[in-house]
Amino acid sequence: MSQNIAAMAARLHRDVPNAEGSIDDALIAVASLTTSVVMARRAIGAPAKTGQGTIMRLVEAQMSLVKVSGSILRAHNELAEIGKETAGYDLRECPSVADTEVVPLSSAA
Repeated sequence: MSQNIAAMAARLHRDVPNAEGSIDDALIAVASLTTSVVMARRAIGAPAKTGQGTIMRLVEAQMSLVKVSGSILRAHNELAEIGKETAGYDLRECPSVADTEVVPLSSAA
């Protein structure tokens, strides 16, 4: 395999799980924010209608993130198929968690 293909594969090996993890982090953050909004409303004794629009927008944002997550997962699967077809990879398992070590682009290129 040429070094160029190896470098691209290394980037994808790192970037795909990073993207998936970032979306998960965003899902958690929005869920936490939604919880905080509802708890604040309850704590101040505000009526149920207070903040309802905000809560609805947060739930819509959550659904958007779920859709994005599905798209990224489909792209991950397609990339794995491309890797099999073009580079002869036998990708039975993709990395579950991205490496925490940052690789400088100059060393990956």
